[in-house]
Amino acid sequence: MNDIIRRIENIDWATVTDNLHQTGYAIVPELLSDDECEALKSEYHASDLYRKTVVMARHRFGLGEYKYFNYPLPALIQTIRTRMYPHLVPVANAWFKALNINIDFPPEHSALLQQCHSKGQHKATVLILKYGKGGFNTLHQDLYGDIYFPIQIVLMLNEPGKDFTGGELVLTQQIPRAQSKAIVLNPEKGDALIFTTHFKPEKGVKGYYRVNMKHGVSEVKEGNRYTLGIIFHDAVS
Repeated sequence: MNDIIRRIENIDWATVTDNLHQTGYAIVPELLSDDECEALKSEYHASDLYRKTVVMARHRFGLGEYKYFNYPLPALIQTIRTRMYPHLVPVANAWFKALNINIDFPPEHSALLQQCHSKGQHKATVLILKYGKGGFNTLHQDLYGDIYFPIQIVLMLNEPGKDFTGGELVLTQQIPRAQSKAIVLNPEKGDALIFTTHFKPEKGVKGYYRVNMKHGVSEVKEGNRYTLGIIFHDAVS
């Protein structure tokens, strides 16, 4: 795990922090190697790794499939989850402070999970998603319970324009008393997209106000699109 730890520590966290404050998202290029991406995809059908499979059409979530990992998480995923969390805590705490939300997230990920467990949230939320031709994901937020961390990560596991076309990641910003703004992103294989789970603060003339954000995936035109989602809080079910 030394390679992924080194890559995480070498991220330009000052720029990531600034981008999160300004836009609600940041892209980290080449966090995963090609071999790591291929290994994660190759285990998609290893049923012992997963606790739950969701066929999206059954719930009107879109068209595609995703699987929630079981604990213990694979070592690579566990390392990313625990090592990236401390770098994101200052952003999360600054957002909540700006919006006068009386929550202070702990510096270590294990302490956040303890808070989740105290509220009955014991289930792993890390998931792998697969979309085929025509697949898409409706706009949503990944909250899962009373305790939630307001930042999450999507890792792209294959190459846009080569392995699939379409399938852009879409973020929307809902500014009070205004129309929603759409942001369309197309990260490359191995890239990590870090973005808000729920909202971000925006500074106005009378102080900070809340900008709600959702995310989804546009229709895949050809091929298969795989991503890994890392959510830092646990789920009730």
